[in-house]
Amino acid sequence: MENISVLTRFFICALAALAVAGAALQSAAQSADAQKKEKQEAPKKAPEVKFDKNNPTAEQIAELVVFAYGSRAGLAQIRRTGVERGKITRTTDDGRPEEISYERTFKRGETFDKDKIRLDQHLPSIQYSLIYSGGKVFGVLQGSTFTPKQQDVTAILSDRVHGLDALLRYQEAGATVKLAGKDSQKGLDLWMLDLTDKEGNLTRYYVSAKFWRVLWLEYEEKAGADAKPVKYRRSFHDYRAVQGTLVPYRSVLYEGDKLVEESQVLTVTYGVKTEDSVFENSEAASS
Repeated sequence: MENISVLTRFFICALAALAVAGAALQSAAQSADAQKKEKQEAPKKAPEVKFDKNNPTAEQIAELVVFAYGSRAGLAQIRRTGVERGKITRTTDDGRPEEISYERTFKRGETFDKDKIRLDQHLPSIQYSLIYSGGKVFGVLQGSTFTPKQQDVTAILSDRVHGLDALLRYQEAGATVKLAGKDSQKGLDLWMLDLTDKEGNLTRYYVSAKFWRVLWLEYEEKAGADAKPVKYRRSFHDYRAVQGTLVPYRSVLYEGDKLVEESQVLTVTYGVKTEDSVFENSEAASS
């Protein structure tokens, strides 16, 4: 009887071991099937775009610039609204420096043309605001609207037409880019990128071949219909990371060889809650 009992226990243990082994094999088979199915259902990766750093296309350079500044999706999400504060030093017609404190508030529109901008300027003798909304520029002084000088209109529009955003949002704005060649200045390798917007305005960007950021840009403007075009150059310095995006904290504007304006950013914050009333005509809103 004792031998039978021992044999019974032996068979029971053996059957238990076989059951455990079978379960393990079944689990392993199910896991392998699941991995195979997951692999089959996994989305295919986008094919890698071949990039010849010695012979890139204009679009490849433009896209690398957009990526370097924070990527198209990142810029659209982070820079939907923002407030920038700083100071501008301008050279007056009589050669005197004039310092202006400013606050620039913006709200990104559904399209580039529907952006809204408010530029509050504090001069020693006067304070006023310039507002870009609905494709037009008007001024606000002590709660009343006025038609700003052409110089002020040109200043706020030139930043959009010939600024960094024009390149960073070139696809959205319907602009085209063209490669103008490669250059080397002061030991820096540069790509020259020409951007033409829907109105035919041309801006040439000088892009670092190493860091893919804009070092300076050039454009021409006419003071009048019969006047000769004047060449402008704006350089960008002191790049810093702000909320995952790249911002130049200092820029210098030249008219020909003459320095006419220097801008210094003090603070900038993106994602600020901004109501549309900030960009409205106060007289129209109260009537």
